[in-house]
Amino acid sequence: MAADPLTPAVSDRICKHMNDDHAAAVLSYARHYGGITTARQARMLAVGPEAMRLEVDGTPVEVPFDHTLSDSEDAHRTLVAMLRSLPAPGNP
Repeated sequence: MAADPLTPAVSDRICKHMNDDHAAAVLSYARHYGGITTARQARMLAVGPEAMRLEVDGTPVEVPFDHTLSDSEDAHRTLVAMLRSLPAPGNP
């Protein structure tokens, strides 16, 4: 299966999936990568080649990626890798 280009429609699909099925991960992105350790709510608004846009407790936050995303598969791999690289709960 070929990867889709990172279009606005693909971004919307990724965001819907993350917000509906992985809300805790989105909150973790906000807390760790967004630097908002006290975040209580986070929604993913968009995924672009350079960064993801979140809304954290009503405030827009941009979280840059460590490289330019090439397509939907790269976005998936990158989001999973970012989550896996977080410290385990209870570990700083």
